[in-house]
Amino acid sequence: MKYPISLIAALALVPLAQAQSKWTPPTPEQVAQHQIARYTTLLSLTSAQVETATAAFSAAASTEQTLRGNEKTAHQALEAAVKSNDTASIQQAATTLGQIEGQLASARALADAKFYATLNADQKTKYAELEHGFHGGRGPGQPPSPPAE
Repeated sequence: MKYPISLIAALALVPLAQAQSKWTPPTPEQVAQHQIARYTTLLSLTSAQVETATAAFSAAASTEQTLRGNEKTAHQALEAAVKSNDTASIQQAATTLGQIEGQLASARALADAKFYATLNADQKTKYAELEHGFHGGRGPGQPPSPPAE
């Protein structure tokens, strides 16, 4: 019996779709542990530094998880306001989203500041190099960096 290729392709995708539906986001503790493990390896953190980093990054991850829930609610409110052409609610939802982004940036920065304060001079140098590599590279659509002289 011959089966259409589209049916075979669709059936092949069922396990993939089921696997994706079982994914759960990492817990705040898992997020913090991953970040600490990365820094421990790259910066040779002491146990005291790991302890401080664990507290700071765990708190930030918990705050971020809560704020992401609030962000989802605000996005839903914005979408509803757009559909109903409710300009006042659009402004309110947009303002709420901006406040949440500010709170997210603050939580991350406060954790980074606590962590950074524990680093010695060599670690701070390495950290600066790492952060430049993670955040200082060219993004899509940006012109190439000028050549070094």
